[in-house]
Amino acid sequence: MAVSVAEDQVADRIAERGDLAGPPEVDITGFPFLTQAVAGRYDEVRIALTAADLGQPEGTDADVALRGVEVPLSDVLSGSVQQVPVERVDGTATLSYALLSAQLGGDTRLEREGDGLRITRTVDLLGQQVPLTASGDVTLDGSDLVLDVQQAAGAGVDLPGFVVDRATDLLDLRYTVPPLPFGLQLTRVRPADDGVVVDVEATGTVIGG
Repeated sequence: MAVSVAEDQVADRIAERGDLAGPPEVDITGFPFLTQAVAGRYDEVRIALTAADLGQPEGTDADVALRGVEVPLSDVLSGSVQQVPVERVDGTATLSYALLSAQLGGDTRLEREGDGLRITRTVDLLGQQVPLTASGDVTLDGSDLVLDVQQAAGAGVDLPGFVVDRATDLLDLRYTVPPLPFGLQLTRVRPADDGVVVDVEATGTVIGG
């Protein structure tokens, strides 16, 4: 019961002061719980954030861990938690391939290919609808996720070099990741099976401060 009360209090405060659309799913980990509760400091609080929680497009979600979370037991029991100081926050945000494919439009399909991405899309080249297949690397440029296509080829079509270059440009993508809560900054990006995963972190966060 005590764990549930603490989780609800933290979830409500995070939603209210963290500019979230609703209370996220919160899991207070660590053992023993009672020792942490009495001390008013929790080693780790895990939070699962959906696109709705984040107020971001469908296909976006995040899993973060709040480490060194200070929530006095008296405030939890009285329902008067005003601030949640957090020593460090880290985790991941995932952008689904469906979300990123929609940015390029048409019948674009993105999927993981080793350490990079494979892109398929039908484009209009020289008045013809040409199905293209390409590979590319995904990197971060500040808050932008950048897909840089290295090579493209027309399926069953022999294309001049300048046309291939034009086709490659059509498949490049720059997607600005909307601001994330808790002052989270993007630090690294990598392809995964279900989408592009971005590592995020922040230090010295005060939720509700």
